[in-house]
Amino acid sequence: MNMPHSIALKSIAAATLLACAASASAAGYQQPPANILKVMRAPALPTPSINPTRDAMLLVGWQEYPSIARVAAPYLKLAGTRIEPANRAKHDTPGGYGIAPCAESFKLVKIPSGRETPVALPAGSCPDAPAWSADGKRFAFANATKDAVELWVGDAASGKLRKIPGIRLNPMLNDELQWMPDQKTLLVKTVPARQGPAPAKSIGPDGPSVQESDGVKGESSTYEVRDTLNNPHDEALFDYYGASQLMLVDAASGKATPIGEPALYDGVGPSPDGKHLLVSSVRRPYSYVTTYERFPHEVQVWALSKPGRVAIRSIATLPLADRVPVHGEPLGPRDFSWRANDPATLIWAEALDGGDWKNTVPARDKVMTWKAPFTGKPVELLRTAQRFGGIEWGERRDTALVSEFDINRHWYQTRVVNFEDPAQKSRLLWSLSYDDKYASPGTPVTRTLANGFRVIRQDGDAIYLNGAGASPEGNRPFLDKLNLKTLASERLFRSGKDALERPVALTGANSFLTWRQTPMAAPNVYLRTLQQPIAAAKGEAAFASSEVAVSHITDPTPELRQIKKRLVKYMRADGMELSFTLYTPPGYKEGTRIPAILNAYPLDYADAASAGQVSGSQQTFTRLYQYKYLLLAGYAIIDQASFPIVGDPKAAYDTYLDQLKMDAQAAVDEAVKLGVADPDRIGVTGHSHGALMTANLLAHTDLFRAGAATSGSYNKTLTPFGFQSERRSVWEAPEVYRKASTFFYADKLKTPILIMHGADDANPGTTPLQAVKFYEAIRGNGGTARLVMLPHEPHWYAARESNEQLVYEMLNWFDKYVKNAPPRAQKTAQAGQPATQP
Repeated sequence: MNMPHSIALKSIAAATLLACAASASAAGYQQPPANILKVMRAPALPTPSINPTRDAMLLVGWQEYPSIARVAAPYLKLAGTRIEPANRAKHDTPGGYGIAPCAESFKLVKIPSGRETPVALPAGSCPDAPAWSADGKRFAFANATKDAVELWVGDAASGKLRKIPGIRLNPMLNDELQWMPDQKTLLVKTVPARQGPAPAKSIGPDGPSVQESDGVKGESSTYEVRDTLNNPHDEALFDYYGASQLMLVDAASGKATPIGEPALYDGVGPSPDGKHLLVSSVRRPYSYVTTYERFPHEVQVWALSKPGRVAIRSIATLPLADRVPVHGEPLGPRDFSWRANDPATLIWAEALDGGDWKNTVPARDKVMTWKAPFTGKPVELLRTAQRFGGIEWGERRDTALVSEFDINRHWYQTRVVNFEDPAQKSRLLWSLSYDDKYASPGTPVTRTLANGFRVIRQDGDAIYLNGAGASPEGNRPFLDKLNLKTLASERLFRSGKDALERPVALTGANSFLTWRQTPMAAPNVYLRTLQQPIAAAKGEAAFASSEVAVSHITDPTPELRQIKKRLVKYMRADGMELSFTLYTPPGYKEGTRIPAILNAYPLDYADAASAGQVSGSQQTFTRLYQYKYLLLAGYAIIDQASFPIVGDPKAAYDTYLDQLKMDAQAAVDEAVKLGVADPDRIGVTGHSHGALMTANLLAHTDLFRAGAATSGSYNKTLTPFGFQSERRSVWEAPEVYRKASTFFYADKLKTPILIMHGADDANPGTTPLQAVKFYEAIRGNGGTARLVMLPHEPHWYAARESNEQLVYEMLNWFDKYVKNAPPRAQKTAQAGQPATQP
């Protein structure tokens, strides 16, 4: 860990907190009232992990909130990774936004009988998600203990587990555990044997940290500067902790065979025939301005011969890519993968536009292919007019779906391609805005081949599509069958209006599993069987179906069933249709005006037609988190209010502030019109980009009595190379950055604001310094604010203690400045009176 920086950050936070009001000096963590605390500490709902053969599943119960002791475990920040040196476990989720969760329980469930078998997980450890073998007979998982990340294997028939001895996994650069195509062997990345102690840091400085620019223009996205290396000692630590030894482990006997030599492997994957490995390794020189994904890489194919021996073929040598256009792509080969329905054929893409969306070219990408034994030269497979989005391979070799997307228009298209017959022209399958949720065709349903590779499931010329089913009345998931030759589609299933039921796996030609829930019924897995065709309205299922419950998950918080929610639609001043979900607290009497809290997260859209579309569902099983716990204190929640920022993606933030105010005015007006929200007692809250929204609404409107902003970014000039979908730099659009930044309006922000932030936030767009400096700006200008820095927390708060503190702070803040605030007229009159002398 970069200790000087960590100590400095803690010192800044401590000094700032001492300057707060006396009420902020309470020692230790605080807790909300008992009725809220009881719900917060209720067991989490398990989620299903269904095996590839669809005859069994694991219900995995995840730890809702780890202890602050676990969150505070010492870790290193190394080139975009967070690693715990004591055991080599990852300390973060992908992107650095949270803490890697632990499984608390596994329950083996047979399908379709529903017979349950508890699985005895190793005590005092942190199991990861299970990885099923393609034959459904075994599952494997990583298990973090105090001093190692272990490898465990479970039997799907009995539920019994066993630890593979002598294996210490290294998950730092991912791909630490996967099944080989024979489904009997595990390919793992392990800590090299006899590695010796970690590089020690000298007592004095090694010398200056030096970076140099060569005068060549080249920007990097704001979001690439995440936990970067800072000095030669960091580089040595990255080499030490990133190094892995690849191993093949027999899942039955536990015998481990090393392959190759230890190196910084960040991407490893076997070919479908199991005779080759695609191996990507990180090379020097390193960079101090970007994460390891942009470091130089060597991409190779290893041909597996005798046990532990490989023949190596170089595929690409990629240089340091620390000057990639914002939202762009690096030059050279990228996105390597194996063709799923071929023994050993590589696929990758290369940019033809310099990787820059600003350039106009006939084709942005070319897709290359190279077949084993990788002699000769690679062959160009196709070119895409827009950015290559990937290939989904069918069960049949003559079927593939090729996608491309255009962020300049927020558009994507998919074509049906027969790579077996180059003379056959591709056919357009769909072309639409990716903002248009209502028109989304869904995603192809896949099946797992015997070798573990996933392909599009085909029934003759037909494929199946599974979609969220966004509609004006909320999400209604569906299952369609689409003929790729005629493009005729039939709807096999659509969730009813009184539930949210999502297809999760096909079990046969006429049966499938769903994950079903309602506001009153906990989510459970059901087996549905299609029956006779029925007359159906457009968009509805054309077949009847029966259902049988497979799992029987019970309600851990029955007191929440008294909470009511409904979808509310309304119009923005410019005629755009918007919506929010209105929650009312237990015991609420219709027509009674109560204090309310609005929560939203602004989203960017290329066109107004898609911006007002309803997302989500009111049929979800009601569970609470963060600000929603205020329902148990008598507040209404105006949730997921539509806050679209609409415009040309190249310049949408030119009108950001004006649209933000229109969005808020429309939502507040509607909540008041419904007779639920008291117009004199409305607060606002938001997280991350929603925190900036909160601050701006308090500074530029008088709609709210107080706000709570969590993990926000309030000065966009500190994120100079883009934010959200804004691709212009601060030097190209200085006024846009300034107007979006509440920091520059701190002198006008007089409405009380609670500012909370994780002290170890890894998101470069929302560094902890943003909260500290914003608080100082408000305080210095005579505003009312409270700054709460949560120790050890990342962008999303993880610890039980931190989340309880969050709810405690929000409840106290909104009670003081919203629920119990005097009416505005009374407050104005009092403000005009002479101050009482002590």
